[in-house]
Amino acid sequence: MGKNFHDKVVYQVYPKSWKDTTGTGMGDLQGVIEKLPYLADLGIDLLWLNPFYKSPQNDNGYDIADYQSIDPMYGDFDTFDKLVQEASKYNIGLMLDMVLNHVSTEHEWFQRALAGEEQYQDYFILRQAQPDGSLPTNWESKFGGPAWNQFGDSNYYYLCLYDKTQADLNWHNPEVREALYDVVNFWIDKGVKGFRFDVLNVIGKSQDLKDAADGVGKKEYTDTPIVHEWVRELNKRTFGRYDDIITVGEMSSTDVSNSVQYSHSESNELDMVFSFHHLKVDYKNGDKWTLMDFDFDSLKKLLDHWQTGMQAGNGWNALFWNNHDQPRSNSRFADPVNYPYESATMLATTIHLLRGTPYIYQGEEIGMTNPNYESIDQYDDVETHNAYRTLLAQGMNNSEALAIIQVKSRDNSRTPMQWTSEDQAGFTTGQPWLEVASNYKYINTNVTDPSQHIRDYYKQLIRLRKDYAVISEGTYRSIHLDHSNVYSYIREYNNQQLLVVNNFYGKQTAIDVPEDFLKKDARVLIGNYDQHALEQQLILQPYESIAFLLE
Repeated sequence: MGKNFHDKVVYQVYPKSWKDTTGTGMGDLQGVIEKLPYLADLGIDLLWLNPFYKSPQNDNGYDIADYQSIDPMYGDFDTFDKLVQEASKYNIGLMLDMVLNHVSTEHEWFQRALAGEEQYQDYFILRQAQPDGSLPTNWESKFGGPAWNQFGDSNYYYLCLYDKTQADLNWHNPEVREALYDVVNFWIDKGVKGFRFDVLNVIGKSQDLKDAADGVGKKEYTDTPIVHEWVRELNKRTFGRYDDIITVGEMSSTDVSNSVQYSHSESNELDMVFSFHHLKVDYKNGDKWTLMDFDFDSLKKLLDHWQTGMQAGNGWNALFWNNHDQPRSNSRFADPVNYPYESATMLATTIHLLRGTPYIYQGEEIGMTNPNYESIDQYDDVETHNAYRTLLAQGMNNSEALAIIQVKSRDNSRTPMQWTSEDQAGFTTGQPWLEVASNYKYINTNVTDPSQHIRDYYKQLIRLRKDYAVISEGTYRSIHLDHSNVYSYIREYNNQQLLVVNNFYGKQTAIDVPEDFLKKDARVLIGNYDQHALEQQLILQPYESIAFLLE
């Protein structure tokens, strides 16, 4: 696999929910091997696996207790080696999650720090309380509550930007950086061809920590200048020594200028970045744990802002609607009940034909939806339970709080993969760690309508990216950005243009086609309704997407 990643498509597997081969109720690496033919048939190039390292699972594996290990519930190194070998037979490379901002408090480093070893205490960010007895800073954890927790029975506190069992690492310590580079190189030596770096842009905390004016603290540790220096060092010492390893950084609360620097081909940092602004357009007043219809005008303007900004700076976007931390996009931005095929394929068309590298999250290609659990006890996610308690403390009753959880919980995307209409959707012969969505009997990989049709459409999108440079390499510009129902744009490369039109609503709408396009030879490259000709006025059906190739 060459370094050119513009025509590649990445598929994300959440191993815990993918395929259980042992009856434990949790997916495993053997299950990934078993389903490689399914992924190969889809046509993907890279397989991103969420963490499978030893972990107490307080944050579903993002609390790593040993980077150079495999948690026994997932398998062992023999199984991993077989996975690498079998995947390579299908020309699929493995992309691993690297969580380098923090470790589990059960990690040997933290335990040795607790035991009093000063060398390892300097692996973490330890501070004493302020003179008035308050916490070292007023920063908030991203999972709710303060970002500090008491360090054993000492007078010190350790920084934990996420869960209290996830202690932030001190990147100012060269020993920490060296140890982390060793981790990345260990997995490269195991045959890994890609890395997704978790919350990489928050590693650059200052050595002099101060209270935040806003009482939250994100600005104090996000995208600080030293992050770029450290990412360049990471590149030089690990994956940058190879020309076939593809990297992506998850960038929390980032901006275009920093993301250009992270992903510019001459920056020697990363290949591409995830940004999340377009997935916050249903946060009322910026608060995730609220209910509101998504703001379509903001959604398409954010997509346009990142497309044009990254293009101008020669940066590169990782394109996605779904991942393990997000509710299902069809439940969020469309109507999977009344328009299951149209909703899924419209969203897929929108994202796959943009400038960037598309990521598919497991089950999106068959139209999986939010499960709409009826009790908080059915949810597993630590952030979800923290939010539920907060909502109740704010005065909501159980029904009001649960209504928000049903829409916003990270567990919406973590339900087991729906393979068949048999018990537990063919995911396990045991009791699944998280309940299967109740609609598995008619949404699974074995049924024809709508799941098979959605998957066939995804296969077509993946093939088109490889066949048409206008998709993989073309420039981007929007048209009719002020249309109330449609997001449309033009991709251009050499003498070809691709006009992409997407109706985001469940009602018929129309769009006027610019006169210049009507003068060209046009044919439908892909669409989710019966094909029709390019005319001065396009009448779009509910959730219709269509792409015309103009020459």
